[in-house]
Amino acid sequence: MADTATPPGLRERKKQRTRDTLLRSALELFTERGYEETTVDDIAEAADVSQRTFFRYFASKEDAAFFVSRLAESHFVEAVRRRPPGEAPLDAMRQALGESWDTIGEAVGRLVPLELHMRFYQVIESTPALLAAHLRRAAELEEEIARVVAEREGLDMEADPRPRVVVAVFGAVIRVTERIWSARGDASLAALRELTATYLDQVEPALIGDWRSARGAGRAEPTP
Repeated sequence: MADTATPPGLRERKKQRTRDTLLRSALELFTERGYEETTVDDIAEAADVSQRTFFRYFASKEDAAFFVSRLAESHFVEAVRRRPPGEAPLDAMRQALGESWDTIGEAVGRLVPLELHMRFYQVIESTPALLAAHLRRAAELEEEIARVVAEREGLDMEADPRPRVVVAVFGAVIRVTERIWSARGDASLAALRELTATYLDQVEPALIGDWRSARGAGRAEPTP
């Protein structure tokens, strides 16, 4: 039987190329010139389109800045969902992170070069407006992951604090890693992975365990 999948039409392919050109132009300008120093007009000019065209694809400069990051975050969330149910929460997140890093290069590469995406994280660390947005987004991502962990463990997240706590610890390790990795100047994914593994090794012994054998361990005792 013939393949019935319909490839994107010419119009859709042109739209994707325009979006990808805008993304690449934005990240290149942010990393070379600086986020605050780059305007929407600069991005549009570099992509050889109008400002109006830019706003057809992105709501703001920040929206363009974090577009690829949103893809990476969604990739990680889905990787956590796919982990075997018997894994302890921290181990599941660590394995999911490694799995997403193994495959994210291809997904990101369809939009922008992976090396450019990684270098942009260093711009985030040195730009207050971007860092504030990044931390806000990280908090939202932690809440989403905590819900996934709670579902995996069969817990009520509002009654049991452990999903939020373990995700917050994992997020804190990632945050420390990002800051130190960025300061070292090596923007490679390999360097980030190595540093993340080193720091996670320090906290795993205290947090890996079978939650299902101690359902009430995370519940606060009533005050006498």
